[in-house]
Amino acid sequence: MSGREADRSHAALPVLRIDKLLWFLRFAQNRVMARKLAEKGHVRMNGRRIERGHVKVRQGDILTIPQGQAVQVVRIIALPERRSSASQAQSCYEILQTGI
Repeated sequence: MSGREADRSHAALPVLRIDKLLWFLRFAQNRVMARKLAEKGHVRMNGRRIERGHVKVRQGDILTIPQGQAVQVVRIIALPERRSSASQAQSCYEILQTGI
C-alpha cells in the first residue's frame, strides 16, 4: 500500500473533535472544560501535544489525559455518538496505563 492509499484509508475513518470526545467519555464535566484542557496543552494524542480543541480523533488513537494528580493513557476503541452513562463511556476506550 502506497503512502497516498494509506492516507485515503486513514481519512475514511470516522472522526470526532477532541473536545467533544473528552466530554463524551467523561474526562471533563462539560465541553468548555474539555476545550480548555486541550487548548492548554495538557492532552497528548499519539505522543503529540494538543493545543487546539478541534483536533480530530480517530479510533485507535492513544490519548494521554491528566486526571487530578494522576495521568491516564487510553486507546480509543470506538467513537461515541453522544454523551451517555459512565459505563457506556468506559466501553469506548481501553486504559493502557495509569500513573502519577
